[in-house]
Amino acid sequence: MKKTLFGSLLGLIVALGNAGSVFAQSTPTVSHVALYVFDLRKSVDFYGKVLELQQIPEPFKDGRHVWFRMGPHSQLHIIQGAAKVEPHDKNMHLAFSVKDLKKFTAHLDQLATVYGSWAGQAKESTARPDGVKQVYLQDPDNYWVEVNDDPF
Repeated sequence: MKKTLFGSLLGLIVALGNAGSVFAQSTPTVSHVALYVFDLRKSVDFYGKVLELQQIPEPFKDGRHVWFRMGPHSQLHIIQGAAKVEPHDKNMHLAFSVKDLKKFTAHLDQLATVYGSWAGQAKESTARPDGVKQVYLQDPDNYWVEVNDDPF
């Protein structure tokens, strides 16, 4: 069920991003992505220490929510409550861009964080047809995360 829900949420984000003609007044932008996790502390450590996202205030103040800044106008909401850690397909992933992928992978190496290419070769990157290099890693709930050097 979680894979379906997560896939549906990603599909909705894509659909909203392509729905400019439906919303004549304004074009939607991504506000946030929410991930339902088993162990909040492990996820907070991963997104804060491994991805170095900045934690921001959240309004719930219930100990089940932690929010991070993902970009100038987007957030990542981590919500505790998943019954267990489940596998997730690599095709369904969050993607982040960094200016220097080699510097980022050195950071991953320093933290002993497992990462690799799309095909799964450890400590290797994959080059897309447009030349953008990318690596993949998994968070504590097995959600896939891509980090690339796309300069856009």
